[in-house]
Amino acid sequence: MKQERQSTVWVSGLTVVTILLVGILIGKGWDRTGYASENYEELQIFAEVLSQVKKHYVEETKMQDLVHGAVRGMLAGLDPHSSYMTLDMYKEMQVETKGEFGGLGIQIGIKEHRLTVIAPIEDTPAFAAGIQAGDVIAKVGETPTKDLTLMEAVQKMRGPKGTAVTLTVIREGIKKPLVYEITRDTIKIQSVRGKVIGGNTGYIRITQFQEQTPDDLSNTLDTLKEQHIQSVILDLRNNPGGLLTAAVGVSEQFLKSGKLIVSIKGRNGRKDEYRARANGETLEYPMIVLINHGSASASEIVAAAMQDWGKAVILGTTSFGKGSVQTILPLSDGSGLRLTTAKYYTPEGESIHNIGVKPDIVVDPKATAAVQETDTADEKAQAAVPVPQKPVDKDGKENSEEKDEADNGVPPDDIQLQKALELLKTWKVFKQLRPAA
Repeated sequence: MKQERQSTVWVSGLTVVTILLVGILIGKGWDRTGYASENYEELQIFAEVLSQVKKHYVEETKMQDLVHGAVRGMLAGLDPHSSYMTLDMYKEMQVETKGEFGGLGIQIGIKEHRLTVIAPIEDTPAFAAGIQAGDVIAKVGETPTKDLTLMEAVQKMRGPKGTAVTLTVIREGIKKPLVYEITRDTIKIQSVRGKVIGGNTGYIRITQFQEQTPDDLSNTLDTLKEQHIQSVILDLRNNPGGLLTAAVGVSEQFLKSGKLIVSIKGRNGRKDEYRARANGETLEYPMIVLINHGSASASEIVAAAMQDWGKAVILGTTSFGKGSVQTILPLSDGSGLRLTTAKYYTPEGESIHNIGVKPDIVVDPKATAAVQETDTADEKAQAAVPVPQKPVDKDGKENSEEKDEADNGVPPDDIQLQKALELLKTWKVFKQLRPAA
């Protein structure tokens, strides 16, 4: 089908990545809009304003700039996720779903009317600089973001590799704004990574949902199974979303054929369902899915499907809450329209829009850190009390559970991952317990 006759439906994790990054690919037929059957008398005011601006504005203006500005304003008035893409932006969006693009490596969105970081992408300039999920970007350079649309903010943060941009950030718990000067780079995303931790647990990290993500996951699982794993941790933290087809392709590797993964409903009441297909062996490992506030859209689809079907325990903090679907409509001049057309629903029929997926087990690193600080203060107050020596082996080396945890392949400051691994270690114990006769 010719490109100009296609539409692309996207479910975004609010995943605008310093450059546009979101989406789901579901091919559907699209016909050019017909105007004859509609009543456009209301456009008379628009035409009058356009004419007056063209004639009397203090500076000479281009008709194209006026029209594009009007279109951007119209879409921005609908919701934060509908937007107009110029020819260059539309082309760049198509490239970005392949997993390589230029910029800082930040996924951004509008949260409570503020430009908010959904998540920094691992191994990118933004990640290295210390940008965190939940940060509010107050200024890009010297430009306040208060009155910027999402697309305008994206454009401000774009730029050639090697150039720098300054971000002024407001972070919860810190009184003064933080200022970061970050050098742009080419961002290459490896969407799936896997390794064995804790001796026999397969740890899988998905950073975004791209075209190749389901195949990459399948290959990663095959490699982990060869290492005789007995459980799985699927890490979706700070994953802003991506292609719906990828989210479905990931989910069906853990669900039996026919299980509903997600459904979408538009204004006309039409309901489209996406179910797991027969895809070889269904994985039956004990499983924990990690989520946090940076988990959005496609990540929430996977987490909700695992939760609703009882396939996994969801651990972490409540996810972002992005439950709308965008359709990408190509326009006659090669530009594109990104329009919110539907909402998606979990297998149990719930909408998580502005709500998020709530974990089965809440583990909040900030709360844990606060408790640890209190404990540390108490320890200092009792410094005069002798501390028992840690047991050592015959060679004089420490032989403690704490030492074992340090060797399990999990960063000691990753409280959520540590907790997930602990639960999986006890999973088998509880499963073996038999009820009394």
